[in-house]
Amino acid sequence: MAARSKARRRALDVLYQAELRGETPREALARVIAEGQAPANPYTTTLVEGVAADAEQIDDLLSRHSTGWTLERMPALDRNVLRLGVWELLHADDVPPPVAIAEAMALVQELSTDDSPTFVNGVLGAIRRDPAVTAARD
Repeated sequence: MAARSKARRRALDVLYQAELRGETPREALARVIAEGQAPANPYTTTLVEGVAADAEQIDDLLSRHSTGWTLERMPALDRNVLRLGVWELLHADDVPPPVAIAEAMALVQELSTDDSPTFVNGVLGAIRRDPAVTAARD
C-alpha cells in the first residue's frame, strides 16, 4: 500500500473514532498523539486538519450532491470517506481528482458495504462535475 493510501486510511481511522467518541476531529487527533500513536505520515494530519477546517463547506457539498441521503443517514464510515475525498477534490492540488475518487472508493471497497463504492463514486463524481468546485480548484 502506498504511503498516501496509508495516510488516508489512518486519517479515516481518526475521523471515524472522533464520531464514535463525540469528539471533534482535532480532539481525536490530539488524543491519538497523546496516546503515543502519532500518525507516521504528515499527510494524515493534513487530511484530518483539512477536513476539520472545512467541515461546513464539505458537509454542505455532500448534502447537496447525495441524492436521497442525508448526512445523518449515511453510514459513518462512508460519510467520513466522502469528507476525505471532498477535501482532496477541493484542496489537494497535488492529487488529481480521479485519484482522490479512486482512493475513496478503495477505502469503502475494503471497509464498508457492497453498495458503498457505487454510492461514493456517484457523490464524488457529482461534486467533481459541479462548476463551482471546478472553478475553485482551477
